[in-house]
Amino acid sequence: MTESIINLDSINPIEFFGVNNGKLDLLKKKFPLLKILSRGTQLKLSGAPEEVATAEEKIGQIVKYLERNGNLTENYFEQILGDEEGTKIDHFSERNPNEVLVFGPNGRTVRARTSNQKKMVALAEKNDIIFAIGPAGTGKTYTAVALAVRALKNKAVKKIILTRPAVEAGESLGFLPGDLKEKIDPYLRPLYDALDDMIPAEKLSYYMTNRVIEIAPLAYMRGRTLDNSFIILDEAQNATDLQIKMFLTRIGASAQAIITGDLTQIDLPKNQQSGLERATRILRNIEGIGHVELDEEDVVRHRLVKAIIRAYDANKDK
Repeated sequence: MTESIINLDSINPIEFFGVNNGKLDLLKKKFPLLKILSRGTQLKLSGAPEEVATAEEKIGQIVKYLERNGNLTENYFEQILGDEEGTKIDHFSERNPNEVLVFGPNGRTVRARTSNQKKMVALAEKNDIIFAIGPAGTGKTYTAVALAVRALKNKAVKKIILTRPAVEAGESLGFLPGDLKEKIDPYLRPLYDALDDMIPAEKLSYYMTNRVIEIAPLAYMRGRTLDNSFIILDEAQNATDLQIKMFLTRIGASAQAIITGDLTQIDLPKNQQSGLERATRILRNIEGIGHVELDEEDVVRHRLVKAIIRAYDANKDK
């Protein structure tokens, strides 16, 4: 007898098991000699080694399809189970390239929605460092967080580190109420909001408490080596040249980093220059570092945001 436990963390388990476990019943019918038990996001298989191996292969095909497409009919679920070669799944995956990055609470799907967001996802597959530059509302941070959460769920990394420069945009930290964490949290709020969309509240609380997900100001990165991690530096236009260099040299051998920023919204004092523009320029031709520039066509907020960005760009040109 062989036992195997399969984790379904990367997909919506409801889509795998089906309404009233309809798809799970199809799986059990396909493998009558196996004992198949489901508990939460786990599936336990018990039986002869060759039967378990075959079932694992079929389940792997189904999981891969759901990761790419988000949903799967009972009819096609049954087709995959009966397909000896597994060729149909590749064919269908190519027809629907809108790969789901993360399943959030209540079955919410998070995926790249625009061409440059999809380019960002593709670059993440081939590069350890990515610079994603573009105006507000283009999904830079959201897509980056989704990629980080996916990597954590797929066990490609052990932790996520999210960081931002705590730059005072018209307000002084010293005059804000509360302790240091309470003063800094408003600057990190967009990162919290993205995580809320992608991880159930209870699990997110566990991750934060156990430092599996860490959110901290950029200054706290100094002196550290960030390994086995997915690291996001957000609002990097508000980091100085020395801060950008400090951050990039923290990255360990088994880490991946995404640096996002909007060069039109720099909040640094007038006597300080943003280090983001220089970093993207001098690091552009290094293998393993990817670059993507998002624009108003990638805006996924209110339709007026796109018009506002165009208006400001036109006025700047004048």
